[in-house]
Amino acid sequence: MPISPFYHLSPDVARALAVGTPIVALESTVITHGLPYPENLELAQDMERTVHEQGATPATVAVLDGKVLIGLNTTQLERLARGSAARKISVRDFAPAIVQKAIGGTTVAGTLVAAHAAGLRVFATGGIGGVHRQTPADKGNSFDISADLTQLAQTPLIVVCAGAKAILDLSATLEILETLGVPVLGYQTDEFPAFYSRRSGLPVSTRAETPQEIAEIAKTHWKMGFNSAVLVANPPPEEDALAPEAVDEAIRQALDETRAQNVRGQAVTPFLLRRVSELTAGGSLRANLALLLNNARLAAQIASALQLPGQKTV
Repeated sequence: MPISPFYHLSPDVARALAVGTPIVALESTVITHGLPYPENLELAQDMERTVHEQGATPATVAVLDGKVLIGLNTTQLERLARGSAARKISVRDFAPAIVQKAIGGTTVAGTLVAAHAAGLRVFATGGIGGVHRQTPADKGNSFDISADLTQLAQTPLIVVCAGAKAILDLSATLEILETLGVPVLGYQTDEFPAFYSRRSGLPVSTRAETPQEIAEIAKTHWKMGFNSAVLVANPPPEEDALAPEAVDEAIRQALDETRAQNVRGQAVTPFLLRRVSELTAGGSLRANLALLLNNARLAAQIASALQLPGQKTV
């Protein structure tokens, strides 16, 4: 089926789709809202290089010049990294950004939409969005719930992450994923990672030991008629991970500051991530960079497993 004219495949991605070689989708809010230039450009290049090294084609997704781009060339990646007025593009934001020819980095939900439209099956990110934490002062107010969760429930991709962002309520996020029927596979772990930390004390729904096993579980899930994503929780590298206690203290302080400064909406997550990095003396940033590359590597291995000789992707 032809792709919508609002989407544009890079030559590399189009070629990989045509010949059936592995592809890994990459989101771009980490470029537009995660780091300043030129560190954000270096990270984007490192993630694409990591995917290439595992024998797969990277497909960084972003919005430029009135189109949703699936795969960026060097000039486009540079423009995105330098885009000081770049928007954060979730599902609701595509049409306005396209009509207004805005520059935008796609969230997990936004990247899921674009990757699925292009026929991709594997996506690497840092951490998914979820349910924001509440304090006693928040009780009685409605939850702030990310669109990532509902999009995961209806988009058949394998999504490799280091859990949900540590600033979130991980227990509530897992409860909603269970309600939505999204399998959460722990890669070589029984425990859901807490983004910067390898442990959260919360169980995954299933443990998987190899990329090949993850690929088989995902294919079986979809062949049975289920259309949700399969979420792969990949703990951050041990040498870069932070102690859960140190992260929790930094998050509590950062949350207090968001309320004191009345930070709301899409501004909350970037504010919290920046403050947690400052409060951990850069430790959370180092862990974040390491887990992004770690997830890109595993995603490429899973994408290759989906393409093994004798196997047909669904």
